[in-house]
Amino acid sequence: MTETEAAVVAERGDRTCWRAGFMPLVDAAPLIVAHELGFAAAEGIELELVRETSWANIRDRMFLGHFDVAHLLAPMTVSTRLGIGHVRSPLVAPFVLSRGGNSIAITPALAAEGGDWGAPGDPFASGRTFARVVAERAARGAEPPTVAAVFPFSNHHYQLCHWLETAGVDPERDLRLVVVPPPHMVEAMTSGDVDAVCVGAPWVGRAVEAGVGRLLLPTTALWPASPEKVLAMREDFVRRSPAAVARLLAALDRAARWCDAAENRGELARLLARPGFVDVPAGELEHTLAGDLPLAPDGRRLAVDGFLRFHGATGEVPVNRPRQVDGLWCAAQMLRRGQWHDRIEAFAEARRAFAPDLWDAAFGRPVDVGSESVTTFSGPAFAAEAPDGWLDAPRRPVG
Repeated sequence: MTETEAAVVAERGDRTCWRAGFMPLVDAAPLIVAHELGFAAAEGIELELVRETSWANIRDRMFLGHFDVAHLLAPMTVSTRLGIGHVRSPLVAPFVLSRGGNSIAITPALAAEGGDWGAPGDPFASGRTFARVVAERAARGAEPPTVAAVFPFSNHHYQLCHWLETAGVDPERDLRLVVVPPPHMVEAMTSGDVDAVCVGAPWVGRAVEAGVGRLLLPTTALWPASPEKVLAMREDFVRRSPAAVARLLAALDRAARWCDAAENRGELARLLARPGFVDVPAGELEHTLAGDLPLAPDGRRLAVDGFLRFHGATGEVPVNRPRQVDGLWCAAQMLRRGQWHDRIEAFAEARRAFAPDLWDAAFGRPVDVGSESVTTFSGPAFAAEAPDGWLDAPRRPVG
């Protein structure tokens, strides 16, 4: 914080202290930077950052009031409002911290079993091979592949299911789906407990560099501009501190802008590499921030434009502004996967979770907010005004 900013805060006399939970992932960067580089302090907000070990822990501590705000999986704001597998808690997501950043990887053993997986990043070729492996195992009475995501209510889980369903695989019937927290994905691949994973950066890169994983595709190939992590808080928290919440959003906007600037990647990587944050070598993190992903330990790499975004826009979609269509899409995945059955309630809670009102009040509603639709690599477009249409559309394997 500059001397001028400190003087403003001192004169205002409204310093606020909040505890913020986060997971050791690259996409926690805006929250970490807001604290470490003084953007939050400049707005009169003192953040106590608490690193957690699982998404369930963050959810539970949000519910219990141990955390005021949190770095959270975007779909969890909807699932928590619905109370799926937990007590209901009315969370809102007034700021999208990041878009993209996930990848799907397979073990060397599965890579050898499948043979030809197509070009890196090709969801159709890799999906066909995965479907063939599933069918061949079933034919000989072998165990189905074990596939790990970070949480049942996560884009990772829904991206995996959508990708494989498009290839003709029934995820709930044909696979063994398990949950592994992000920091333990490399260990799970090393031990052979899982055959494939979908996880956020930097953990697929870590698995590849360790020789226990092969990058199959970044999930930007499945759903470009997916809202990956959000700033989550409880509705009652917003009602108690609306002005302070607006100041926090302003701090996060400055932090996210700084994180997204290419010239800051080296400094950001060194910051995230600290033991209390992501605790991964800075060189690996800098490659990740640039979308330069390792394919194999032999040095082959895949360049992915727009792999992880913190600010600006992806196409016509403002990165940080919550869109109700994204919440509706998450709700539709819960309905599609049988995690919830009441469409009316699911869509109503999704609209509340991803309402852009707080963001618009803080920054002004953009003249062009983009279309309220979601387009993925396969299947019909998903429109906010008709979410039932996507659920009711017939599904046919592609490729």
